[in-house]
Amino acid sequence: MAEHQHHEHQEHQAKQVLSKSKMVLIGFLLIAAYFLFAEHRAHIVPFLPYLLILACPLMHIFMHGGHGGHGGHQHGNGDVGTNKKGES
Repeated sequence: MAEHQHHEHQEHQAKQVLSKSKMVLIGFLLIAAYFLFAEHRAHIVPFLPYLLILACPLMHIFMHGGHGGHGGHQHGNGDVGTNKKGES
């Protein structure tokens, strides 16, 4: 029984170390992102409107993949407006 509790304690410590290292990494990345933006703000801000305009065609290209594309494709036997039983 004591061995089982010892194993659980080791797993708990490993999870704490992992979560602490993740928090340190996230903190470091946030600080790095802040300084990167602060130092290069003069180069980034003028291009923000262009990034918004560029987002429109990119969203159109990448987000239309989920619904099968645009109309005009025939499925099955080619009857448009009928269900599987052949009823209108």
